Amino acid sequence: MTSDLVASLWDIYCCRLRTFIRSRVSNDADADDILQEVFLRVHRHLCCSPDWERPEAWFYQIARNLIIDYYRQRPWNELPDDLPLPDENGSPAAELDSEPQLALSLRETLDALPEPYRQALILTEYEGLNQKELAEKLGLSLSGAKSRVQRARQKLRDLLLECCHFELDRRGRVIDYYPRCCCCSAEH
Repeated sequence: MTSDLVASLWDIYCCRLRTFIRSRVSNDADADDILQEVFLRVHRHLCCSPDWERPEAWFYQIARNLIIDYYRQRPWNELPDDLPLPDENGSPAAELDSEPQLALSLRETLDALPEPYRQALILTEYEGLNQKELAEKLGLSLSGAKSRVQRARQKLRDLLLECCHFELDRRGRVIDYYPRCCCCSAEH
């Protein structure tokens, strides 16, 4: 694999990777740092890439691993501004790490979706395509692409609700969850 080919692939996937990373970390500077580290790791491991047939899968796997490392390395004294207040007994209203734990098992749930819906979510949510780009890529009308993404989100939601019970904060964000079955791979 030549460095020129990697540079051209990077030009193709850089913006999508940044969108993917930024949707999972709290600020632009951290997203840029993670993106830079993805780029460095790709260059470091050119000789032993696991799968150059699908380079984007390798790029996204590196990004996912770096995002996990990012959350593992965060100091405990950095508390978010929207930290839930303790209840009247003094215990925290929610666990801080429930959402990242659930995110680790989300890919398995996504893989359980029928192909057209899985593909629509991967392209829009993970690879950063907007719905117009999705329509062009899949040969759909814009309304067809919007409908497919909406149905895919609903199907994913239904699968998650079959598997787990969710507790949400007033803004609709997951603050805790309880597995209902053995299909959840994240330990809780």
